[in-house]
Amino acid sequence: MEKILRNSNFTRKIGIIASLLVLSLLFTILTDKFLTIGNLLNVLQQAAINLCVAVGMTFVIITGGIDLSVGSVMALSGMLMAQMMAAGIPPIAAVLLGLAIGTGLGATNGVLIAKLQLQPFLITLGTMSAYRGITLIISNGLPVRSFSIPFVNFMSCLNGSVPLPIIISLILAFAAMFVMKYKKFGQYLFAVGGNEEATRLSGINTHKIKIITYAFSGFTSSLAAVIFLGRLAAADPQAGSGYEMNAIAAAAIGGASLAGGKGSIVGTIIGCLILQTLNNGLTLLNVQSFYQTFAIGIIVIVATIIDRYSAK
Repeated sequence: MEKILRNSNFTRKIGIIASLLVLSLLFTILTDKFLTIGNLLNVLQQAAINLCVAVGMTFVIITGGIDLSVGSVMALSGMLMAQMMAAGIPPIAAVLLGLAIGTGLGATNGVLIAKLQLQPFLITLGTMSAYRGITLIISNGLPVRSFSIPFVNFMSCLNGSVPLPIIISLILAFAAMFVMKYKKFGQYLFAVGGNEEATRLSGINTHKIKIITYAFSGFTSSLAAVIFLGRLAAADPQAGSGYEMNAIAAAAIGGASLAGGKGSIVGTIIGCLILQTLNNGLTLLNVQSFYQTFAIGIIVIVATIIDRYSAK
């Protein structure tokens, strides 16, 4: 059985890699702007933001949960970082505080879900609105610009070679893969998602696993905010809107089961690249943005159907 599952996962990864290559080839044929260094770097930098959010989402989905608040956590932590830098707080301190705040917001989700035994969908739906509301309140609905020139310059210092956002997201992804494959915590993630009650009866603190997982999701969302601030040199109270959809889609495309117990960081990376390639290619072809949203929705539906029947 284990060998069959490994073969199934390998086949699925080959399939999504092939899908990425076909999509790239299609846009290369349709527009001469796609296969250029500048455009490919742009695709990778935008995918880096989505990947940070999606890595945390993948951990949550593996446990059988969902986190709809990731976009709002990204907006709130990013706004607080920008306001702190604008107030004169050193960028390093502002970033560390922002990451801590994002982690705390995620941990709050985890405590409510684990300790009170509440539905992840409903709790994170509520905190999605609450965190976004706080962001709008503290910013008066206005963006923050010109908060720290040294920070923006640092975040773009490697744009002549490999952009820093890509490096940050890959470090995060490789660290997540290491934890998932070689650490007990990674095994516990799959155990909780596969059968939470059996995992609890075996002596594992499932509440602790869930709280740490949602805290990690908050951390990765606030890390995405750091990249967002560096790229746009501005904090927008509406930043991160729809990112929860992209993160769920990337994880689902990559093989994560929304029922829990299954997922892959490698798959999530490829899923992020597929989504960003699709968005970028359609933009180059002057396709309106709401068609892109429609396409992502269809992809999620197809990925869910594939997961359902592959499980059978």
